[in-house]
Amino acid sequence: MTVSPEFFAKRRKPTFKLPPGATDAHCHVFGPGAIFPYAPNRKYTPEDAPKEMLRALHDYLGIDRAVIVQASCHGIDNAAMMDCLASDPKRYRGVAIVNDTFTDADFDKLHAGGVRGVRFNFVKHLGGMPDMNVFNKVIDRVKGRGWHVVLHLDAKDIDELSTIIRKLPLPFLIDHMGRVPAKDGLEQAPLKTLLELAKLENCWIKVCGSERIDFPPYDKAVPIARRIVETIPDRVLWGTDFPHPNPSHEADEGELVDLVPQFVADPAMQKLLLVDNPAKLYGFGQ
Repeated sequence: MTVSPEFFAKRRKPTFKLPPGATDAHCHVFGPGAIFPYAPNRKYTPEDAPKEMLRALHDYLGIDRAVIVQASCHGIDNAAMMDCLASDPKRYRGVAIVNDTFTDADFDKLHAGGVRGVRFNFVKHLGGMPDMNVFNKVIDRVKGRGWHVVLHLDAKDIDELSTIIRKLPLPFLIDHMGRVPAKDGLEQAPLKTLLELAKLENCWIKVCGSERIDFPPYDKAVPIARRIVETIPDRVLWGTDFPHPNPSHEADEGELVDLVPQFVADPAMQKLLLVDNPAKLYGFGQ
């Protein structure tokens, strides 16, 4: 596939130069649907955004590594994500969506292909609370593999779900800053609960999704991301969220890259966020 010039025309080059080994720890591949069909029970149908498009974007932005997160539109069929991982095993790791029908052999295959975690959506517009029997069975199956669980939550549910989250027997990673509304500032209750969870040794948080909680120039999202990075500098990740499923506006990834030095100004801490932390969690370079 050739990526069209229009794809780059809509995106500017970031002014911030990412360090070698910089990792997009939250991005997706969609389809192409003719090869990798979307799930029959999906809540949305995205435009195709195949692996070639993702790689072209990363090359354009100066991103060396990426974590491909399985999105709900593909359901438990991880084939598109796994195909991307197989295209460059040193560059990519993955997070799968699974259920309780997956066998040990299935998990072994996912691990051999570069998967290092499973993801569960609790977000209302994506179906809400998962079947907790399935959730608990999957957690029991993967907790001894050195994997983690990625949690996609609505901000208003963080407090209620914190009892469940605190009992998790493996590392957990919260997507998109917990989707806390940027307009509500640093004193809002969901952010305070999120930062309480951050005190747990097995809690990780992604400071991606500024475009989900704010609008350009994202000036209200920056203090929230900064507070999270300051709270757990060695357990925080960053990502683009390309290609931005269910967007409220058209995001420019170059602009999202340029938020990084606003989140954290010190180059050593930037390297921790962009290189060292994802390498530790996902085993890049091993």
